[in-house]
Amino acid sequence: MFHCLITVALLLVLCDLTPARAEVIKIGAEVLNDQNFASLKGKNFALVTNHSATVAGVHLLQLMEKKGVQPAVIFTPEHGLKGNAEDGVHLPDESVEGIPVKSLYGATKKPRQEDLKGLDLMLFDIQDAGVRFYTYISTMGLAMQSAAEAGIPFVVLDRPNPLGGNYVSGFVRQAQLTSFTALYPIPIAHGMTVGELAGMIKGEAMLPGLALLELSVVQMQGWQRSMRWPDTGLEWIATSPNIAMFESALLYPGTGLLEGTSASEGRGSAKPFQLAGWPGIDAQALAQSLNHDELAGLRFEPVQYTPVSLPGVSSAPKYRNREVGGVSIEITDYRSVQPVEAGVAIMGALYDAIPEAARSTFFRWGFDGMAGSDLLRKGVLGGEPPRMIMARWSGDVEDFINLRKGYLLYP
Repeated sequence: MFHCLITVALLLVLCDLTPARAEVIKIGAEVLNDQNFASLKGKNFALVTNHSATVAGVHLLQLMEKKGVQPAVIFTPEHGLKGNAEDGVHLPDESVEGIPVKSLYGATKKPRQEDLKGLDLMLFDIQDAGVRFYTYISTMGLAMQSAAEAGIPFVVLDRPNPLGGNYVSGFVRQAQLTSFTALYPIPIAHGMTVGELAGMIKGEAMLPGLALLELSVVQMQGWQRSMRWPDTGLEWIATSPNIAMFESALLYPGTGLLEGTSASEGRGSAKPFQLAGWPGIDAQALAQSLNHDELAGLRFEPVQYTPVSLPGVSSAPKYRNREVGGVSIEITDYRSVQPVEAGVAIMGALYDAIPEAARSTFFRWGFDGMAGSDLLRKGVLGGEPPRMIMARWSGDVEDFINLRKGYLLYP
């Protein structure tokens, strides 16, 4: 049924239904597959998923089909089931092989109770990016709420945080900035798996109505907090059209913040979130300034690039068809990169490099929500050095690290 369901330009789904075991770890979906989905046999269940729910290139739906298991309804996050819709595009409901596919990024962002009638549980399996403003974790939390309201269990099939489990950085979101892209009071990079985060969302009442939710996590085997994605031995899957490579995912917590500014974050190119720039600035001087900062694990090369329309990826990037002067962010040691800190340094250097007349429009509406605080914007506007801005979140990050200890599942 599902042999050719999930097809994305950046993802080849294999039709061999016998996945090879990951060299280093087993993800939650593989653990459940090894158990022949015994806990799902005879159950009516909802599946919250997208194209990223694979085991060694084979999609979860294919594995389930082979074992005689099938969801009653599928819920999909931003970018849709195939993961090929552009960011921000609202998606309609559809059906696949007779199974209703309900979008949680369209008319509603939360499963409706009428779609959960007669169900026994809800299952979540999506590869996340480990960043607060990446919307998959917001979808997870709202789905947890719906499961609680329906009185059914919620099960998370756990997957690695691509940034690792030890890197925690950025402002903790202030209460007044709550939105779909800033749903939880956590740092930009939280260093938790989706399973760990689900436990924290429930345990710390980060969303209302979860006290009686029956939550469980199918844990990974072999994953350790020190592992960033390349250390897992798993193949990278494009989690969304603009995060097709691990390099983009690693830099996204920092360069993703440029989406809330008038600067280019590299959309409309082959290296989204690995480029940063502005039309007409001195690329050589910008690269020299950033290299002088000696940011861990990074080197900056001056570049001229021209963002173009890439339908299905970025149809209307900033400065479309205009030459942009900027930097290519080269990763020299992925283990030591601190992406949020790098993003702050890049933002400050860009702000200093642009014409003074353009500075009043550098920050766009919604930036504070992405940052989690107005202190980042105010610091850049005030000419504060990056280290001073970073120092402002250190206390809250320390408190968060202590708070999360009770929810961590892996050493």
